[in-house]
This record gives sequence, C-alpha cells and structure tokens, in this order.
Amino acid sequence: MEKNILTQGKRKQAIAKATLRPGTGKVKVNGQLLNNFSSKYLRLRVMEPLVLAEDAANKVNIDLTVNGGGINGQADACRLAIARALVKYDADLKKKFDEYDRLLLVADVRQNETSKPNDSKPRAKRQKSYR
Repeated sequence: MEKNILTQGKRKQAIAKATLRPGTGKVKVNGQLLNNFSSKYLRLRVMEPLVLAEDAANKVNIDLTVNGGGINGQADACRLAIARALVKYDADLKKKFDEYDRLLLVADVRQNETSKPNDSKPRAKRQKSYR
C-alpha cells in the first residue's frame, strides 16, 4: 500500500475525516496523539476498531480531523472513520467489525427532533388553564 486512504464518519453534527498511511500505529486527533483526546471512556471508545484490528492497526498511522457536535458525537464519528479506513486497508476486518458492533461501519443517523412552532420543546405541549 503506497497511497493514502481517506474516509469519513458522521454522528449527529460531528464530522470526522481520517487519513490512513503506512506507519507504526500512531493515531492523531486534530494534531494531538490519541492519548490526549478527551476522557478515558471516550478514548477507549475511539480505540475499539484499533484493538479489534490488532496487527493491521500497528502497520498504519491514522490522522483524524474532527469538528462540530459534542464530545460524544465526535468520538463516535472518529470511531466510524477509523473502522472504515481499516476495512479499506484490510477487507478481512469487515466481518470482524460487523460481528462486534454494526455501528463501527454503518453511521447512526438519528438526530434530535426539531422544536415545533410557537413552542420551545419538540414534544410536550404547554398546559392550558381554563380557570
């Protein structure tokens, strides 16, 4: 593999773009190493595809650019982008990722329900008093 692999992952308003190139297993998120990314829980969530890929992940470097959304959405977008890049690099991983968690390869398209006109909430209506 001599060329770079480009993939993208989305979750809610967050968009992550991954660039996979030959290397030694380094993962950078917005220019910082993954060890410095957010909280421990979210770091582990982003690392799931890397742990499942085992030695394939140690042969490549991944650079992520993520923006928009909150920290959870960004973590899920990164996770999706990494998994898709690794599957492009090694097609045998597709079955492994699918069995572990389908959301590693398929975007979760759920969004917040929009607020209705003349109301501040999407669902519950204001109570009306007759007396």
